Amino acid sequence: METDAKRTPGKKLLKEPLEVVLSLILVAIVSVTFIQVLFRYIFHLSLAWSEELARYLFLWLGALASAYAFKTKSHFALTFLVNRLGGRLKGWASSFVVFVVSGFLLLFIWKSMEFSIGMAGQIAPSTKISMAVPYSSAWVGGILMLYYVLRNWRSDRHVKREEESSSREKWD
Repeated sequence: METDAKRTPGKKLLKEPLEVVLSLILVAIVSVTFIQVLFRYIFHLSLAWSEELARYLFLWLGALASAYAFKTKSHFALTFLVNRLGGRLKGWASSFVVFVVSGFLLLFIWKSMEFSIGMAGQIAPSTKISMAVPYSSAWVGGILMLYYVLRNWRSDRHVKREEESSSREKWD
């Protein structure tokens, strides 16, 4: 298996596409905002599309950054009650939380898709793109959040099973 030191930059980019997209969106927001400030205060011209584009990029940044937080388990969690539970009960509580979060995300994805489809006919005034493009950030982010919630849950359960089997082997 390759270590991080041996991995080429191209392979690392392919392995972490969410991080690459987030970085590109952030650079785009900063660039568009800088161009807007430059034109407004230096050239005394106003660009009609720059503020709108920055707003839409910010929607995408927020949705994808939320998914990234699920990927890295960075969201705030109240665990003081769950930590007081025993091993097996703690696993059930964790699974219940994943079930509730997954249900919410499925509902969120469904409703945000409905909204995006409903907005497909509306055109943005400055950029002339369909409003479905910025609003689709919600359901794309929701799908990624659901993926990472389920992936982390599966990974945590796998690690827990390995720990249980290694502790049993130690006592045998």
